Amino acid sequence: MRKLETKTIVVASHNAGKIREIQDLIGPFGFTAKSAAELNFIEPDETGTTFEENAIIKALASAKVSGMPALSDDSGLVIDALGGAPGVYTANWAETLDGTRDFHMAMQKVEKALEHAGATLPEARAARFVSVLCLAWPDGHTELFRGEVMGTIAWPPRGDQGFGYDPIFQPRGYEATFGEMSAEQKHGWKPGEPEALSHRARAFKLFVETCLEA
Repeated sequence: MRKLETKTIVVASHNAGKIREIQDLIGPFGFTAKSAAELNFIEPDETGTTFEENAIIKALASAKVSGMPALSDDSGLVIDALGGAPGVYTANWAETLDGTRDFHMAMQKVEKALEHAGATLPEARAARFVSVLCLAWPDGHTELFRGEVMGTIAWPPRGDQGFGYDPIFQPRGYEATFGEMSAEQKHGWKPGEPEALSHRARAFKLFVETCLEA
């Protein structure tokens, strides 16, 4: 376990929604952070088969190029009825022929796959969002933090908050989807509080406890 001694880090991501969420989480802790996108870093190939492997690839790439600690996130939607898909390929499901990402199309793809699997009832549509944060240093040291939130796949999509698959993910115990929740509702967590709602906030809580708290 290594403590983070600096307040200047790189957010190792080119995903605007993910960058915004990570910056919202780290902001209250006094961090100065620029993203890999802002710094024009080349996106590394995500060749891992697990969230952990891909998070390490991204964080190490930014840490070594910048010479500063870098924080990455690899996350995805895991659906039981689809054998864990889309999983680490969550973003790939949104890729279009012109190289952009269309998450409305991706959500339709999920729904069609669930219908094909006969998963039409809520109890057959169990899913979880997974987030793995990796903090990497230029010398190659890494720390990993995993957060998960259980829920179901809702249809049709609801809400225009968040990003990605948020409008079809309804966390367990809530009537609203992530797409209907404000950033504070979705990520609301402060030191001393017992729980966070979103997968990314839960992973971030572990990061704070491990690398920031004395």
